[in-house]
Amino acid sequence: MTDTAAPPVGTAVDLEIDRPQDAREKVDLGAVTVVHPRHWWRWTIAAIIIFVLAQFVWSLFTNDRYMWDSFAEYFFSGPVLIGIGYTLSITAVSAVVGFVLGTIIALGRLSTSTLLSSAAWGYIWFFRSVPLVVQIIVWYNLGYLYPTLGLGTPFTTDFWIVEFPTVQLISAFAAAILGLGLHQAAYSAEIIRGGLISVDQGQQEAAAALGIPASRRLFRIILPQAMRSIIPNATNEVIGLVKGASVVFVIAIPELFYAVQVIYNRNSRVIPLLLVAVVWYTIITTILSIAQFYIERHFARGSVRTLPPTPLQRARRWASAQWTRLGDAPPEAPVASALAASGGGVR
Repeated sequence: MTDTAAPPVGTAVDLEIDRPQDAREKVDLGAVTVVHPRHWWRWTIAAIIIFVLAQFVWSLFTNDRYMWDSFAEYFFSGPVLIGIGYTLSITAVSAVVGFVLGTIIALGRLSTSTLLSSAAWGYIWFFRSVPLVVQIIVWYNLGYLYPTLGLGTPFTTDFWIVEFPTVQLISAFAAAILGLGLHQAAYSAEIIRGGLISVDQGQQEAAAALGIPASRRLFRIILPQAMRSIIPNATNEVIGLVKGASVVFVIAIPELFYAVQVIYNRNSRVIPLLLVAVVWYTIITTILSIAQFYIERHFARGSVRTLPPTPLQRARRWASAQWTRLGDAPPEAPVASALAASGGGVR
């Protein structure tokens, strides 16, 4: 008969024997009380914000001075809709002029030519220095300085090729486009230049080493990568143009703000007409902000593995999470929510 040596004292066997019975049992995590942290300051600030918003909403319905009947009367009125058309057209044309010219100026700033770089810097310096309303008024009154414009003998006023009266050539609408477009080009140039220099220099060096032409390097390699940093600032500038178009009321263009001014000067209903302008500006800004989100999401495809979820995908994920918490979700719900959050799934 073979004797088995006893294990030394302090081994795992002794420890297991000496351990109490309840300690060797598995802990039931479902019986553990979960104590959530209490964010007293966060709750207090949230309560104050909710109270202020509720007080403001209550005043909207109880204060008769808002005159919501007048607001509804003029919200879709003819002069207001015409003013919206002028605002959108001025914004669109000025944005195109500003960003196209701003791209050229940005490339001039990055040029190795001292003359081009200096000229681009001088343009940016001048148009950022002069207030916008002053530029618009100067363009509108350019006929006082130059009664006629044309082509002819250099350094003379002999316009024998073609000649135009300045007042007829630069109308109020043209003065607004020139003022807003040239002013915007100065800011757009710096935005675009900042986006271009944010791209790693190795990208351009690698493309040049492969023999890719400079124009193709710019439009196919550098600019698409720079768009991620250009788009947010560019959208801010376009939204600023929407509101900046209200400045052209000084030259009597019937845009949105000018239209509501004319109406409330006649009927003295200042607040409801200003609310009409506020709501329409808010709607336009909201549409531009939504467009900015999807444009940014499009240009993010080359830099992130998972695209940021859209508002609809966020809503689906939230609804799936709520059903999961209630214990009523089917087993595939978490997978579907994960696919929705990552932008995947069947389209």
